[in-house]
Amino acid sequence: MDEKQKKKLIWQLPFLALLIVGTVLIISHQRSMPYRQSSDFVFGTTYKIVYQCDSDLSATIRQELIKVDRSLSPFNKESVITAVNQNREVTLDPYFIEVFTKAMEVSRETEGAFDITVAPLVNAWGFGFKHEQMPTKHQVDSLRQIIGYQKISLAGGKVKKQDPRMMLDCSAIAKGFGVDAVARMLRDRGVQNFMVEIGGEVITCGVNAQRLPWRVGVIKPSEDSLSVGHELQTILNVTDKAMATSGNYRNFYYKNGRRYAHTIDPKTGYPVQHSLLSATVLANSCTVADAYATSFMVMGLERARQLLERHSELMAYLIYDDGHGDIAVWFSPSLRNKIEE
Repeated sequence: MDEKQKKKLIWQLPFLALLIVGTVLIISHQRSMPYRQSSDFVFGTTYKIVYQCDSDLSATIRQELIKVDRSLSPFNKESVITAVNQNREVTLDPYFIEVFTKAMEVSRETEGAFDITVAPLVNAWGFGFKHEQMPTKHQVDSLRQIIGYQKISLAGGKVKKQDPRMMLDCSAIAKGFGVDAVARMLRDRGVQNFMVEIGGEVITCGVNAQRLPWRVGVIKPSEDSLSVGHELQTILNVTDKAMATSGNYRNFYYKNGRRYAHTIDPKTGYPVQHSLLSATVLANSCTVADAYATSFMVMGLERARQLLERHSELMAYLIYDDGHGDIAVWFSPSLRNKIEE
């Protein structure tokens, strides 16, 4: 090494030392930062957010969820979606536009298995089961006239309906979007380690308080709707992923000795009749995971597997009845290394 190189190295050493010290201090500070928890009720369910941060972000989290509610909740009389359903003039906010656009995309990919216009049929069947008065074929056929994602669109900043009686309900995608909205807010504030969960829909980033990957359980299907044990079918490593689950095993009715699922097929207008009991989907966003989990419960096992072959960005854990009264499982090959035995 010549004299010139030695001098250059001597000048670089303080900067290298400073970089090393700075890195150590940053890591030390991050490890000493507390993990906080925020929980409450929203969208008719509970939420729980665990995050590592110097400051308490509970109020900010709550405000973010209120914004989602004001956009997408059909139970909020002042929400954007309520105004759309009532055919009132309203300015569509970015949240509504984002969810509507993604819903239309999933509807096309699933050939209508996912459809945010299906609410009138869902309500008719739910009301019928509750009052032991099933909707007639005439009623189902009549309602199908105002069902169909192809009959709505965005144009000129407004929702265009082919029939003004059409109603939008984003309940099968809004929870997932709420999860993504909170996660986006946390990332914008520099939070690197967190888990956001709303009504069972989850997204994670980084590590938990034990400096380990985030792990989330998949509940084993049970017809005991009052069960509080929540026996787990498996545990998944969902670090830096979103996860959503949809299932019929706790929401069904018996009528004349026949079991009806709460999931309505938008195409037929009737409750689905297939072996799939629950669908857990992992994706890069909870909005997408939520929508496809619902879609798979409409499509059934075989059609869900066919769609997954076309979408390598999705992973699924599907629990079904094997036809002999036993529970069976199918999961995406790419999910294997995320399953904790």
